[in-house]
Amino acid sequence: MNAKTPFLTADQVDRTWWVVDATDLVLGRLATRIATILQGKHRPTYTPNADTGDFVIVVNAEKVRVTGNKRLDKTYDWYTYHPGGRKEVTYEEMLEKHPTRPIELAVRRMLPKSRLGRKMFSKLKVYAGPEHPHHAQQPRPLELDA
Repeated sequence: MNAKTPFLTADQVDRTWWVVDATDLVLGRLATRIATILQGKHRPTYTPNADTGDFVIVVNAEKVRVTGNKRLDKTYDWYTYHPGGRKEVTYEEMLEKHPTRPIELAVRRMLPKSRLGRKMFSKLKVYAGPEHPHHAQQPRPLELDA
């Protein structure tokens, strides 16, 4: 009996491509599921110090749903590193200008804040409409509860 825990390296992982339709899915619940897959935590061979996750394609990002009054109240802010350089934009404005960015920000902020997290985030592909250019990778549909 082998009692050793297997630790995989990134080149030993057989990556799968998943496609998610974000229509009427709640933003936070969608982001947590995507972050789990990007990190590889859905696999029994999860290794914390290696990128063992899969690729995720999100389509219809503009149709994602938020609960409560967040559509009007939620704000995204950042600082430009200049005096008085705090910028703030509401969820509605963000959705109008950059419809993919709320999903990207939600997922990015759930990943590790390191080189490994940035590498995991690069495997996320988000598109506002129903079309994506990754048909050659033969992505499998990822079913999420609405």
